[in-house]
Amino acid sequence: MSENFDSALTYTSYLAVDELLKLQKPLSDGPEHDEMLFIIIHQTYELWFKQLIHEFTQAQRALESGDTHYALSILGRIRTIMKVCVAQVDILETMTPLQFNAFRGYLASSSGFQSAQFRKVEAILGRRDSRMAGHLPPDVQSEIAAITSQNSIWDSFLEYLGKRGHVLPAEVINRDKSIAYVSSAQVQDVLLTVHKTDPESAMVSERLVDIDEGIQEWRYRHVKMVERTIGHKMGTGGSSGVDYLASTLFNPVFKDLWEIRSRF
Repeated sequence: MSENFDSALTYTSYLAVDELLKLQKPLSDGPEHDEMLFIIIHQTYELWFKQLIHEFTQAQRALESGDTHYALSILGRIRTIMKVCVAQVDILETMTPLQFNAFRGYLASSSGFQSAQFRKVEAILGRRDSRMAGHLPPDVQSEIAAITSQNSIWDSFLEYLGKRGHVLPAEVINRDKSIAYVSSAQVQDVLLTVHKTDPESAMVSERLVDIDEGIQEWRYRHVKMVERTIGHKMGTGGSSGVDYLASTLFNPVFKDLWEIRSRF
């Protein structure tokens, strides 16, 4: 069977390069040299958030179908993407406070706090908070509500363990998925058994720890980058800036996987 392809397709047309390069539109007078960097970094973050949503969705399918090796591959890719997100902070930190403040006023009320895709990533990870999307447009709120009514990646992992023969508390498995998961001593007992008797499942759980650590690392680097750039000024979107970001630190996503560390 012959391949069906478009002979007119080019690198530029396939990747929509011409359209992509027109999406950077600085607002400052001049414009200020560093505004281009600021725009490109944050547009790149949004592309990575899109990819993370894509990968997490596939990881959930793999987990819920019991496909260990594919799940390990996708979860490993997610961790690598998180490393890239952290590394991008290094580039942002080449911009001094004076350079940022030269165009900061043009950002008006726009803020990373308004990133709908990051809120979707948080929802997939298990955040269940009615306030998380209240500042976003109604259609986006509906999309996030749909995500929060379904399995989080943690719920998918628990389903995976069930398929592997590990018996989990019914009240955990059958709970309302729109309500935030609460750490469970019974689940922790199962996780300890997993690590001692089921090496493949233990590898999957450690990939989730890798991702959790990567998210915490990204949050920390983000906080310190904002602090060194604007100090304790109010955030551009009206948030409390560094104080708000700092409140998100040291809150692991998969708490049960951290709780069992002292019991090995």
